[in-house]
Amino acid sequence: MTTLTADPQGVGETRGLQPRALIVTTYGAFAREAGGWLSVSSLIRLMADLEVDEPAVRSSISRLKRRGILEAAKLNSSAGYALSERAREILAEGDRRIFQRPVSRLSDGWVLAVFSVPESERDRRHVLRSRLTWLGFGTAAPGVWIAPAHLYDEAREELERLELTSYVNLFRAEYLAFADIRACIDQWWNLEGLQRLYDEFRTSWQPVLARWRRRRSLDEGQAFADYIRALTHWRRLPFLDPGLPVELLPANWHGSRAADLFESLQLLLREPAHRHVRAITGR
Repeated sequence: MTTLTADPQGVGETRGLQPRALIVTTYGAFAREAGGWLSVSSLIRLMADLEVDEPAVRSSISRLKRRGILEAAKLNSSAGYALSERAREILAEGDRRIFQRPVSRLSDGWVLAVFSVPESERDRRHVLRSRLTWLGFGTAAPGVWIAPAHLYDEAREELERLELTSYVNLFRAEYLAFADIRACIDQWWNLEGLQRLYDEFRTSWQPVLARWRRRRSLDEGQAFADYIRALTHWRRLPFLDPGLPVELLPANWHGSRAADLFESLQLLLREPAHRHVRAITGR
């Protein structure tokens, strides 16, 4: 059974809403349209809305720079940081999962990843397993991982990027026999664990949405803070969810309700959050 983990690249780390995760979310949500750059002073002011102090911001920037996510750059003599090219690619890939809901049909079939990594290269094996998990693959058998067919293109691109293709063969497949496919799903994916994560999101953010709907005045700084926190909390869940056909999901599946909740928060908070960012950055 697949375990649920955070993104091994650090771009998707959200446990505890760490400052560096909040910074990456802010860049992804608001900096890309302005060239992917934010001044240090603007970033410090924006993170203050999220109750992250200046030393934590600077420390997080240093870590993100070491990981190749941010690059130091000046604009009009102002010191700042821009997203690296690879970080932009990762965020663009993430947009498809975070803001879209791929429709998977049982008739579409499956994609299988069959791999063998020598013991002498166990680090590569760990990277491979971590990335397959992050892509939404489940474990069908040792060295055999499975996902809905719609994940093929994304899996191929990621395996090529990480130069793991020499260890893996990808197949399209159709389930024929013998066990009940629904029973297999419970073995291949940790749907119970994913259900808990969706429940945690709903428990955390349903009251926030209710409060915003009752408000008579709009605090754009608070809208920014709540939107960034909600987006940071949400953005790893679509990666851990393989997007299984609805016929194979548990009857009480909460993923769709959690996605509806996130969409409602986004519709309510994104524009005032955007205005707040523009007021801080002047861009």
